Amino acid sequence: MRPRWSRTAKIIVVVSILVVGAYLLYRFSLIIPPLVIAILLAYIISPLADLVVERLRLPRPLAVAVIYLLLIAVLVAAPLLFVPELIQQLGALSAELESVVRTVRRLSQTVIIVGQVQVDVGEVIDSLSTSARQGLEALAAPTFGFLLNVVEFFVFAIVVVVVSFYLVKDGRKVIATFDRLTPPEYRDDARRLRVEINEVWAAFLRGQVILALVVAIVLTVAGLATGLRFALALGILGGLLEFLPSIGHGIWLVIALAVALVEGSAWIPIQPWAFALLILGLHIVFQQVDLNYLIPRIIGGHVRLHPLLVILGIVVGAALAGVLGIALAAPTIATARILGRYVYAGLLDLDPFAPVSTAAPTADASTVSTTSHD
Repeated sequence: MRPRWSRTAKIIVVVSILVVGAYLLYRFSLIIPPLVIAILLAYIISPLADLVVERLRLPRPLAVAVIYLLLIAVLVAAPLLFVPELIQQLGALSAELESVVRTVRRLSQTVIIVGQVQVDVGEVIDSLSTSARQGLEALAAPTFGFLLNVVEFFVFAIVVVVVSFYLVKDGRKVIATFDRLTPPEYRDDARRLRVEINEVWAAFLRGQVILALVVAIVLTVAGLATGLRFALALGILGGLLEFLPSIGHGIWLVIALAVALVEGSAWIPIQPWAFALLILGLHIVFQQVDLNYLIPRIIGGHVRLHPLLVILGIVVGAALAGVLGIALAAPTIATARILGRYVYAGLLDLDPFAPVSTAAPTADASTVSTTSHD
């Protein structure tokens, strides 16, 4: 019989694999973002491919090819329909924001005296602007630095499309391969962990895409109804910012209030400051609808995290992966919690899949799940 590996040999092999893997991740870190986005795209499209195969009785490769051709057609047609208007609005919005900056600079020459204390507004604004610029650079540089080169951008896009295509087409084969590689005594545990993690990512990713579309439509319609300038650009921006839990709403509100204060309403005869208060009030109402109605029903209660934990995850995600790390902080933490619970149970010889009490009202679970998007 072939001799068994000694315990020392097994440890050396495992440590060597981990070291080589860490080196490769560091050496080829540029390819990680497109691979992550390709996996996420495949995860979102896979259920649609299953539906097409089931309803139309098409071979899976053909069904996936049809879906991707339609997706590419939409991506090509959408710019022709919306991008010219969007670019025009974004250009005008940029000009208005520059006007706001000039106003702030004039304000920076003001000195406020409160009792015996003098507050130099200029110093305060300079400090805030420096901190904001450094924060934005820290968030954007790790993730989008490689997009500055056009060639790298096309390589990025090609990698995303090709990898996601094959993941959707052969996803079940990949899962079956992992099942075969798992030791038989742990296959049931692996399957149950996969189901729990799948619920988290399915609820977050697919729900987040639907939620972003709903938010973009609602904000665009509300902007048009109230006479908010650049309603289309602000609506699309609001939908994209829905991917940034805890900070997306605040970023959109600051930009919308700046536009309202500078431009006022296109047709409501009120002062700009009153219109800004109207936008603020509508945003507060919409935020409550988003947190207490849209998110619980679209995303569900699988990502149940305390807001403080999400904020800490956003900080860590920004440091490690930029904007991509911020957007995926919540489901990543939820996944780590599932795996951590399993490891903890294994260390203490407990059942990692013990039934959880469901006596708590459904509304409570929804409330907890929405805190990560506040």
